[in-house]
Amino acid sequence: MHAPHSHEHNHAASSDRALATAFFLNATFTVAEIFGGYWTNSIAILTDALHDGGDCLTLGLAWYLQTLSHRRADAKFSYGYRRFSVLGALITGVVLLIGVSFVGWHATQRLIWPTEEEPYALGMLLFAALGIVVNGVAAWILTSGRSLNEQVASWHLLEDTFGWAAVLVGSIVMLIWHAPAVDPILALMLSVVVFWNVARNLKRVLLIFLQSAPSDFDLAEFRDRLARLSCVISTHHTHTWTLDGDAHVFSTHLVMSKSADRETIIQTKQNIHAMLQEYDFEHITVEVELEGEPCPSNEHSTELQSGQQ
Repeated sequence: MHAPHSHEHNHAASSDRALATAFFLNATFTVAEIFGGYWTNSIAILTDALHDGGDCLTLGLAWYLQTLSHRRADAKFSYGYRRFSVLGALITGVVLLIGVSFVGWHATQRLIWPTEEEPYALGMLLFAALGIVVNGVAAWILTSGRSLNEQVASWHLLEDTFGWAAVLVGSIVMLIWHAPAVDPILALMLSVVVFWNVARNLKRVLLIFLQSAPSDFDLAEFRDRLARLSCVISTHHTHTWTLDGDAHVFSTHLVMSKSADRETIIQTKQNIHAMLQEYDFEHITVEVELEGEPCPSNEHSTELQSGQQ
């Protein structure tokens, strides 16, 4: 009886440790990056410092909210605390979009009006090598994580690793040839990549806030499956949404035949729970109405009823 709880507790503790380790690695390197960007006069390194700073914020929020998400539901938050992670993602995404837009503008200015002081290519190369190691290790730590926080954080860190690989190539080019324009060009490229990925993730966050259906769940197909259950005449007020992209909510009203007895109704509910086990539904509500019984909800459902004819 206690083994599953122990396994879940061990996984939660492991997730917390992984996120904490990734956070401190990234935070330490970000501070070094800021000084390194000024030391090497590299706008590309300062761009990635901003990106890593945003990742630190993301990792810090993910770490805090991962711990917070272990809290049980209470009278104030009846669905629990999972949705706070989505709020953190929204705040981080907006901050990153503003910051990366500013850096992109600054890189464009330097490309149009170059400064007399050129980037220190050797210093850029050293920081790029260090960045690949630090971000690569942090990404590897989170790769095996099961939670959405860990997965998203690992994707960000992998993007950082590839970004530093680009800076490494650019610094080698500047060591061989006199090409100071490579630095702002790299900054612009990194800005575009970061902007694209943040905007894409923000779209996902906004869909969660707007209570869209889980991306891997076909609601229309599932309604058809419900209608094929024994003694089910039709369904209505069938709704599903996701709390944080990982834990989902499902509710439906079933109209069942007058001949359905108590055992049949109980078995139908159990069948629906079994059907939803393949998805990550944590809250399932099934309302049963017998044929001819008025629906207790006064709302007019906008969905098409599906059922046996």
